Amino acid sequence: MKRRKNQSKQIFMSLFVMLLLIGNDGRTQLLENLNHLSTFKTKTYYSVGAKDQAEKMATRCDSVLSFYNSRINFEPKVTLLVLSPADWSKYTDFPVYGMPHYNDHQTLIVASEDNDFWKSFIPPLDQLPAELSAKILKTYSNKNGVLSMRDFFDLLAIHELGHAFHGQGGLTMQRKWMGELFANILLHTYVAEMEPGLLPALTVFPEMVVSSTNRSDLKFQSLNDLEVNYDLIGQQYPKNYGWYQCRWHMAAGNIYDQGGIPAFQNLWRELKNQKEIVQDAEFEILLSKKVHPSVAIVQQEWMK
Repeated sequence: MKRRKNQSKQIFMSLFVMLLLIGNDGRTQLLENLNHLSTFKTKTYYSVGAKDQAEKMATRCDSVLSFYNSRINFEPKVTLLVLSPADWSKYTDFPVYGMPHYNDHQTLIVASEDNDFWKSFIPPLDQLPAELSAKILKTYSNKNGVLSMRDFFDLLAIHELGHAFHGQGGLTMQRKWMGELFANILLHTYVAEMEPGLLPALTVFPEMVVSSTNRSDLKFQSLNDLEVNYDLIGQQYPKNYGWYQCRWHMAAGNIYDQGGIPAFQNLWRELKNQKEIVQDAEFEILLSKKVHPSVAIVQQEWMK
């Protein structure tokens, strides 16, 4: 069971990195072949039988866009596809059903149904510390008492929206790690402000990954390691990349707790205004003085 858990995490992190390292040109299909929701600001199309999930995800996308538009005066263009397993391969070349991703710069694709990919991350609770096992059971049990990671993966769609914000907003992210941290800050800030009941679903999964990772097993640990070896880590060391990604999730929570919404607003402003790439020391000062000290701490204390 432990081996199965590790394999599942490796597959997840490998797929997550694939979304960042390679484009997905997709298979051109007429959206008119899908059902369309006409009552939402986010253009939303869905498979037969997926109307409820489509309305849920469209409502959330509209809410995220509205929440941030009122705070940073920007709104990216997004088309949402909520797809069944049967339709997945018709609209994306991404091989595994269930991972939120972009098919192009504006088309966000999510799964309409629970699936084997999500289920593969349900850990063997008897092999985890009792406190963490209880937390997982409480957080990820659905209304029928069955463990499901749906809530976590549904929330990852907001992380992907974060990439649409900085990609379409003309931000200079300065560092690869900042691009991911930015998306996680956007995700955590929205959930904390608008859907706080889902904070456990967002935070327990990263805690599970970080707490079960032995750092002595990681080939790469520093932020500079990531910048220099980004493609290599993603392609050959997915578990290592997963440790980075989950630590960014946890850092985003700390940034929100200390800096609130202004921390994100300041980060948006400074990444938009600072067009030239700066050195580490200057970047640290910029983050600490013009954004929030909790953001600078990610760079300052990463190796502690």
